Amino acid sequence: MTAPPAGALGAPRRTSLLRHPDFLRFWSAQTISQFGSQVSILALPLVAISFLDSSPAEVALLSTMEFLPFVFFALPAGVWIDRLRRRPILIGADIARALLLATIPAAWVAGVLTIWQLYAVAFLVGCFTVFFDVAYQAYLPSLVERDRILDGNAKLETSRSVAQTAGPAIAGWLIGALTAPIAVIVNSISFVASGVFLVAIRRPEADPGLASARSDVSGAMGADAPVADHRPGLRREVAAGLRYVFANPYLRAIAITMSLTNFFGQVVFSLFFVYAVRELGLEAGALGLILGIGNIGLIVGAVTASAVARRIGFGPAIIASIWVAGSATVLIPLAPASAPAPFLIAQGLLFGWSVLVFNVNQVSYRQSITPEHLQGRMNATMKFIAVLMIPAGSIAGGLLATAFGLHAAIWVGSIGALFSFVPALVSPLRGLRTIPTEVAGEAAQVGAAGAAGADAATAPAAPRSPLVEPSPEPMLGEID
Repeated sequence: MTAPPAGALGAPRRTSLLRHPDFLRFWSAQTISQFGSQVSILALPLVAISFLDSSPAEVALLSTMEFLPFVFFALPAGVWIDRLRRRPILIGADIARALLLATIPAAWVAGVLTIWQLYAVAFLVGCFTVFFDVAYQAYLPSLVERDRILDGNAKLETSRSVAQTAGPAIAGWLIGALTAPIAVIVNSISFVASGVFLVAIRRPEADPGLASARSDVSGAMGADAPVADHRPGLRREVAAGLRYVFANPYLRAIAITMSLTNFFGQVVFSLFFVYAVRELGLEAGALGLILGIGNIGLIVGAVTASAVARRIGFGPAIIASIWVAGSATVLIPLAPASAPAPFLIAQGLLFGWSVLVFNVNQVSYRQSITPEHLQGRMNATMKFIAVLMIPAGSIAGGLLATAFGLHAAIWVGSIGALFSFVPALVSPLRGLRTIPTEVAGEAAQVGAAGAAGADAATAPAAPRSPLVEPSPEPMLGEID
């Protein structure tokens, strides 16, 4: 077994990312857009309900339109993001979403706003969000050194957690002051501001498409083969991303764990509000307060994620955090109707903390071991796997509640979530302590070969030593 790399994550860092101008611009862009998005998350359904007098089915379809692009386009988006520079994609997605959202207040003022326009805007914004989310995770490793990826992800997740905690209250105030259709313009402006910060980034970005084409061709035809006209087709490149993830025992374990956690978690959370009101007798005010206090766990998790990994190791941190998330879910069916608040607050705090610890560490691991030209496809594959289980869990939750009742369905989802950590526990993840700060040559070569075609090797190199360790939209505390 080889010794852990000298430059492993967890080693002393040079300077704080707070002194990294380009990261600060990137972080500012993400923070502004995260807060702005909280306005649309609340405002769009309110526009449909209060201003367009839409039926419950029409409002539900609005949420579906926001979600469908992740199912349809996540995997192809990964291919295009591996072919192109990521920063222009981020800027373009921000500007496109700003223009699309601006059509809602404009149409409302003109008196021509319809539910069909909301559907179209929700779907198109979702399409650009797919590209933004995948490019965003693929861009960070090219912006900061690999020994700073964990710190970078922790800061980015802290912003997202604060936005999810404080954002709804700010959004509610803005909607009350401006009305829901007009308040959407705040999110539009936030995307413009995000794009401006991204434009201001000065660090040059290598062309991943050129590196990908060269590595794909050399893997299939030899090192001296010409680059032009030999790029694999879209389907083969999507398949290469899938092979890259599932051929690596570490990534495969994370993917399976994410899918199980999101499936069983969504069985619970798709029924949570109905259960809280009908079975536990909670009113809207009390429920909002409980959720608000519980969301503090998200902030604590983002702030402490890197410290947990340094303390017990990346692999144990990933496994332990997902076990805590499942254990916390069991507190929901255990909550007595006579005094549910302490149980639900504890559940929210523990679940939020553990999901953020899991996300920060597993995303950092994925980014650190993946060759640059496969970052888009790897992240797209993970996003697709994570999101795909959410509607499946919702459907299963509805069927279980119909057949056996709300309480029984919540128990089934909670027990499933409790054991979702098992695939990670029985994988090599349990022995990982740190991750290399550079992609090993073998990993890059094999990853490129996997993209080259069926005759090439398909498994990326995993960290050599079991003692070498290596983070939307949807459900509460989605694993991504």
